[in-house]
Amino acid sequence: MKNNISVEDLSDCGSPYRIYQDKSKFCFGIDAILLADYAKNIRGNKVCDLCTGNGIVPILLAGKIKAEKIHAIEIQHDMVELAKESLRLDGLQNRIEVYEGDLKNACSIFEKNTYDAVTANPPYMKTNSQTQENPRSIARQEIYCSLEDVIKTASELLRSNGKFYMIHRPGRIGEILILLEKYNLGARRMRLVQPKEGDRPAMVLIEAEKCTRPELTVESSLMIYSQPGVYTEEVNRIYGRLPE
Repeated sequence: MKNNISVEDLSDCGSPYRIYQDKSKFCFGIDAILLADYAKNIRGNKVCDLCTGNGIVPILLAGKIKAEKIHAIEIQHDMVELAKESLRLDGLQNRIEVYEGDLKNACSIFEKNTYDAVTANPPYMKTNSQTQENPRSIARQEIYCSLEDVIKTASELLRSNGKFYMIHRPGRIGEILILLEKYNLGARRMRLVQPKEGDRPAMVLIEAEKCTRPELTVESSLMIYSQPGVYTEEVNRIYGRLPE
């Protein structure tokens, strides 16, 4: 194992598992933890995670939901290998399968119209002329997939009434809602995430349902900090440090 790779105990994230992290590339953040919590009420036996990185969302979901099979796809070879090492470490190889590939071609790997839920923590930012291709920029910027690619693929994989869960940037809510409608995904829930009371939202959580008319419930905002460096009670509950 390389010197820059470490094992992180996920018990501090409310999970019984562990995960390998490569600190020289891209490590997961609170957005993955919030997404897995937002999707914790998934029903059904078949789930797919897009842009999985080192597999953090599937591994967190494995401790929260009863799905028998969680598939995941990631375009970066090194991240796929790291995710597979984590699955071996946790004994999850029979429950989670991580595939190397371009999510735009996911339907050549996975069966269309069969998934009960799809999750995605995709790149948030559009590329520009200064974008340089490296593991961090691939995770953060739309080098290999656009927001439309993500939503289109989610719709193709989901069965009728299957659920799509995504975390993204608030500045792209308008685009997200237009694309959800374009690909027959009815927006059902939306929750803004603010660093603290009075701050501008930094993230947005979205739940949509395939073949369902939009009937959007905008939930109360989630505050991350009650004061500098101190998580709110709700975030501590999400991390499993307080009871539900």
